[in-house]
Amino acid sequence: MINGVNLTFQFLDSFAFIVLAAIGLAVIFGMMGVINLAHGEFIMIGAYGTTLAANAGLPLVAAILVGVLVTAGIGLLLERTIVKRLYDRPLDSMVATWALGLAITQAVRIVFGNSLSGIGMPFGAIQYGEFSYSTYRVLLSAIALAVLLGAYVVFTRTEFGVRARATIQDADTARAMGVDTDRMYSATFAVGSGLAGLTGALYAPAMSVVPGMGSSFLVEAFVAVVTGGGSVLIGTTLAGGVLGAVSALFTNLYGTFIGQVALLLVAILLLRFLPAGLSGVVEDFRERRERDSS
Repeated sequence: MINGVNLTFQFLDSFAFIVLAAIGLAVIFGMMGVINLAHGEFIMIGAYGTTLAANAGLPLVAAILVGVLVTAGIGLLLERTIVKRLYDRPLDSMVATWALGLAITQAVRIVFGNSLSGIGMPFGAIQYGEFSYSTYRVLLSAIALAVLLGAYVVFTRTEFGVRARATIQDADTARAMGVDTDRMYSATFAVGSGLAGLTGALYAPAMSVVPGMGSSFLVEAFVAVVTGGGSVLIGTTLAGGVLGAVSALFTNLYGTFIGQVALLLVAILLLRFLPAGLSGVVEDFRERRERDSS
């Protein structure tokens, strides 16, 4: 039997998890074409940076900022030294970032051990009847929407966003118009890495912070980016809504494992019948309206 309130909370939780897991990957893969298999490790770095900063006495908000900045800095360093040589080489980028992910995980395990002391979940729980749900995890859905809105503003309403999109769409023309394309690639990769770090930072109070924690985000991230289609922000939002609803419904009815299976099956069906992704449906609808109006 479906509990409506519980289903709503689970949908908000699933939506936040999928969107936050995918947004950094969507920027790096969707905009730059780099298949970053170290995405989960970037999320882990954000969680570690936040947890270590919080355990050192910083407030949670400041600790989250530390996690984001540390991850963005490491992402920038890796882009400048390794990833920049792999643009337009998707298979090579997959192998290289996979190896980077393994190296990062082992380095974290060697330096910090197999786990860190947790920082605790803030804000308590929402009570409804005999059930309760974490207030913090529900608030993450609002944060996910804010992150999407912020990414939209940055990439569509700022000079940096215009230059970044111009560089990624046609680097030669952008360079001829005076854009420092190397800097734009680096900045875009750093932004995507920072968004991955933000995901880890936000989930640090809600999960066990261990070296392999990033792998729990990786499947949802890639599924959301692929099913979302070519439009990074619209696709990520739609994928989060559709996949989050499927995951919440089947998890509520049959448990977490069946919820994961249902999510993957729906993703397969979407890829089969909507090869351009969910954002492709929006683009087709928009083009049809423009033709009709003209």
